[in-house]
Amino acid sequence: MTFTVETKKPAEYPCEALLVGVYEGEKGAGGLSKEAQTLDKILGGTLSRALSAEEFKGKPGTATAFHTQGRIPAQAAVVVGLGKKDKLTLPVLRMASAAGMAKARALGAKKVAVALMDEAVRGAGAGDKAQVIVEGGLLGTYRFLKYKSEKDKKAIEEVVLLLTKPAERGKAQAGTAKGEIIGEAVNFARDLVSEPAASLTPTLLAEEARKVAREAGLKIKVMEKAEVEKLGMGAFLGVSLGSDQPPKFIVLSYEPERGGARRKIALVGKGLTFDSGGISLKPAGGMETMKCDMAGSAAVLATMRALGKLKPRVSVLGLVAATENMPSGRATKPGDVVRAMNGKTIEVVNTDAEGRLTLADALCYAVKEKVDEAIDIATLTGACVVALGKVQMGVFANDEGLRRRVMDAAKRAGEGAWHLPLNEDLKEAMKSDIADMKNTGKAGEAGATMGGLFLQEFVGSTPWVHLDIAGPAFIDRETPLSPKGATGVGVRTFLYYLMGI
Repeated sequence: MTFTVETKKPAEYPCEALLVGVYEGEKGAGGLSKEAQTLDKILGGTLSRALSAEEFKGKPGTATAFHTQGRIPAQAAVVVGLGKKDKLTLPVLRMASAAGMAKARALGAKKVAVALMDEAVRGAGAGDKAQVIVEGGLLGTYRFLKYKSEKDKKAIEEVVLLLTKPAERGKAQAGTAKGEIIGEAVNFARDLVSEPAASLTPTLLAEEARKVAREAGLKIKVMEKAEVEKLGMGAFLGVSLGSDQPPKFIVLSYEPERGGARRKIALVGKGLTFDSGGISLKPAGGMETMKCDMAGSAAVLATMRALGKLKPRVSVLGLVAATENMPSGRATKPGDVVRAMNGKTIEVVNTDAEGRLTLADALCYAVKEKVDEAIDIATLTGACVVALGKVQMGVFANDEGLRRRVMDAAKRAGEGAWHLPLNEDLKEAMKSDIADMKNTGKAGEAGATMGGLFLQEFVGSTPWVHLDIAGPAFIDRETPLSPKGATGVGVRTFLYYLMGI
């Protein structure tokens, strides 16, 4: 899919689908955007009649289509909901673009024109609007079809953003380029998460990381088991013992071309390429989705891939402790004790609480590298799904300033995030009789917070945020911005955060 910007009148532009906007809660022509009103006149009032009859209400994330009967060069008008006129935001515009592009794709359109650039969004310029429109187009039309026998016959090939103000073209083109980088990064993460576990072992994930490094001009180091042992990463290695697949510790490094990095940040992604639960075996129902337990690592790799093009003025370490969690005669057993890189001993009372063990050592490594702040992202707890469902990331932090900045980035990126507490009183439940701590607390009580409290033990005084993406990483119903399955959540939050520094 290619994206370009042109200064042409939408009603005169030849294409197979033309996207225009409609506002919610307004009757007749009053609910139409400026370009939609022009189009409505040419089409004999088709759009305003549909609004008056309440056939289409203009809610965010909705879209419908009308055939133009040859009255304009566009074969079809795709009308997208923009919500309340006085509440149009960039996230809503992103969602409108996604819904509209998906509708155009369903119509079989190859060339799509977008007449949304003139919509008024408070505090947003042409570049901002172009960026989110392009992001939405890439996210809304994504499909993972690698293992389908039939080829994709409905892929959109060309998207043109239409401007009426020639002076804004340069900013719109810059925003378009940025939106492409971000949208493609999210879809790359989706591709990784969608791969079957047999096709994305820790070794193959490390190979993907090497490709990312080559494409983005990053430094990379992949540590094998012997080197990981020398570092003292006993918690990470304890998880890997039951698998025939060797573990890999992946370190990607991005530095600004001209130096002068404002901060050094570690992004730490959970890299369980398959999680059976180990000896504490998961139920069979739904276990096939446990290929998604590396969604955190996919978000980190995708972010690092985009940094080489976006070039923010910040130093970034991308860290992934990649392994499988499998049951075997060699596997860690409930009651075993492992020692993390910082010397803390952990009684493993539940081998299905394994992600926090791998993250513990990865966070210790980040601290050793003297980063200014660390952000980890993980499909960590089912408890977070219970608390927040499939639409929000759970956010835990030991630093209020960092938490606010990350959550602000998530809001601008259009990714749901909710702050949850790190209640110190709950630590009592993780006390062990034979080790420094257990790897989980009492079943059924504050499970998401327990995961955060556990990880906090391995960051010391380093400012840190933990994103629990167990809910939104892999969804069971389609949304305007994502099909069923892998969502690539966290990538946009990371990139918006790093670009804003």
